[in-house]
Amino acid sequence: MRMIERLKDLEQQYMFLRWVSGQEYGKLEFVGDDFIEFKIIDVDSMEYRETLIINSQLVLEVAIGGADVSRVVAEISSQLTFGE
Repeated sequence: MRMIERLKDLEQQYMFLRWVSGQEYGKLEFVGDDFIEFKIIDVDSMEYRETLIINSQLVLEVAIGGADVSRVVAEISSQLTFGE
């Protein structure tokens, strides 16, 4: 299985992503044939900071579990209001 195929299964998930020139926590918005759209989260304010379009061949690591990712998901979830 190619990485891009696995990433398609993880669309709309929060994760830690490391690519050739950086690393951030965020949400995988969309996976295309040769790129991904990744929304970066500022971990201090839990606000979306920017959206990146990254060539999928430049992705080095994806972490979808662990204590830090769980903390980010919990913080985002606590900011949701019912009825949205």
